[in-house]
Amino acid sequence: MTLPGNLPTIPADEYPQRWRNVQALMAEHDLDALIAYADDRMTYGAAHARWLTDFPVMFEPVCVLFRQTGDPVMLCGPESDEYARQRSRISDVRVLREFTHPDEDYPYSVIHNLSEILRGLFGDVGAIKRVGLAGKALMNADLYAVLEKTFHAAQLLDVDQQVCMLRAVKTDAEVAVIRYAYQCAQAAMDAAIQTVAAGVTEREIASEADVAMRRMGAEGIAFDTVVVSGSYTRAILGRSTFRAIEPNDLVVITIAPRYEGYHAAIARPIIVGEPDPIIRRAFEVAYEAQLQCIEALKPGVEGREVDQLGRRVVGAGGFGEYYLYTGIHSVGVIEFEPPIFSSHNPTVVAQNMVISIDIPMFNAPWGGLRIEDGFLITKTGNERLHDTPYVIEK
Repeated sequence: MTLPGNLPTIPADEYPQRWRNVQALMAEHDLDALIAYADDRMTYGAAHARWLTDFPVMFEPVCVLFRQTGDPVMLCGPESDEYARQRSRISDVRVLREFTHPDEDYPYSVIHNLSEILRGLFGDVGAIKRVGLAGKALMNADLYAVLEKTFHAAQLLDVDQQVCMLRAVKTDAEVAVIRYAYQCAQAAMDAAIQTVAAGVTEREIASEADVAMRRMGAEGIAFDTVVVSGSYTRAILGRSTFRAIEPNDLVVITIAPRYEGYHAAIARPIIVGEPDPIIRRAFEVAYEAQLQCIEALKPGVEGREVDQLGRRVVGAGGFGEYYLYTGIHSVGVIEFEPPIFSSHNPTVVAQNMVISIDIPMFNAPWGGLRIEDGFLITKTGNERLHDTPYVIEK
């Protein structure tokens, strides 16, 4: 298979505008410096570096360091500097001693500790009074201790949510990239559905999905492709096993490819044969909840109202105790990223957000299921970003 040469990407000129948006946030919160941390944890670790610099973090963590003016600086480990210069949109890349491995020698690397780098950029480190941290929850204790010691005269402020919200409304280029991510997801789901049959193992199904999305150009996945069946459908989380699909099984598949740093997510329950009638009833209720949430999802609506609608429909159908988490959330450089429309979040849905509607039912005696789709918010409503059918029987 040969991929077309005109697949969508994020243009280079979008990144300086993102930097300016971060600096406007710094001015709003009176921050002298801001550090955005990233690592290669699959689900969400790389998000800040990817959105701010187009850098797909690998092996060593990185920090993106902002001042109130000028371009940011990337701080990385000694095995990442050339990689960062090749792939990152930031030209100033420094090797940070705190990111070196204690058992390794790096005789040809120019390495500085954080204090040295800050003195070169800011002058008097003691004059720095307020520092924003994005990705603070990902940092290990040793790194945070270094930050506390280095910024000894400063207040360290967690601004992760605020930085994440800068990317809530997508640009046209981001929309194009996410559209294609959903094409990758649909190709993977189609391949998985075609493979589902009694006697086929969960891992065989997952492998067909993974191959299909890679052939479409996906660079990776948000999390391991989920193919679970029988009693394994009961839990919210699951990894595929060598369990063979049995006659009259329920199979639940969740696909989440990553393309150019952006994600898509599709989930479907698949009925094999004639399972317990309560499973069909649960699916019908979840499907009705999905349809009503789709109808309600539009600009100007508080996203939590959509989530509450889904909960009401599932509750009225008799399955409310299995609706275990907030299923309405944004999709972008994290598959499940802010805004997450929980009951305490009054954020209003806006045009050019990409929102996932995820109707969950889990921890039930009969198992569990999930229906999930992604939607682009338009001027007056929404557009589903793929056309995978809802009713799938084998």
